[in-house]
Amino acid sequence: MSNVKLNAAKSVIPLIPKSGAIGLGSGSTVAIFAKELSRQIAEGEVDVSVVPSSYQAYQLAVDYKIPLTNLDLNPSLLMTVDGADEVDKELNLTKGGGGALFQEKIVASASEKLIIIVDESKLVNHLATRFEIPVEILPFSLGVVRQKITSMGITPTVREAQRKMGPVVTDNGNFILDLKFPEPIRNPAKVAVDLKMLPGVVETGLFIGMTDEVHIGMGDGTRIMKKG
Repeated sequence: MSNVKLNAAKSVIPLIPKSGAIGLGSGSTVAIFAKELSRQIAEGEVDVSVVPSSYQAYQLAVDYKIPLTNLDLNPSLLMTVDGADEVDKELNLTKGGGGALFQEKIVASASEKLIIIVDESKLVNHLATRFEIPVEILPFSLGVVRQKITSMGITPTVREAQRKMGPVVTDNGNFILDLKFPEPIRNPAKVAVDLKMLPGVVETGLFIGMTDEVHIGMGDGTRIMKKG
């Protein structure tokens, strides 16, 4: 287990509410957090249930015997703990490397606080520096959306499944386009709106102005960045 990821995950433990519903993301660092959350629940230190933001997160909760709930029963969550592919200086995020960006954004939007746990490699000055920006699209719209995104000077690639022929299909039955920008994004809020306004685009992997804290795992501890 990476000490860097362990440090990031453990630094969030004091923020877990004593009771209530929280959102649970996915990824290797969040898996470490889920294991510790399970221990706290088993020992009676906290009494929380989780809304998983993806099937992977759901499976984490099942594996660690963490009580499950949903957004119908709990439309307002106390917090969500999730990972990210990139984090900029304004705490904007690139997410969606695991293909769950749409549900992750819904769960994050339902939360009073969005807490992101990452290692130092995820920090960038501008989004789209190291990671392509994913967008989830309706399969019916593939041709037209790909053409419109190309006309914006962005190179879209249909994400292909591994060990299965054809595109990745999300938990919602949609496709994912990974967008290669000609240069890092200087105005992520505008780009997010421009992409979202394209008919057929369900959601983007740009999480703008949603993050409250980023816990950055390091070899000797954790650095915390906070909104504002």
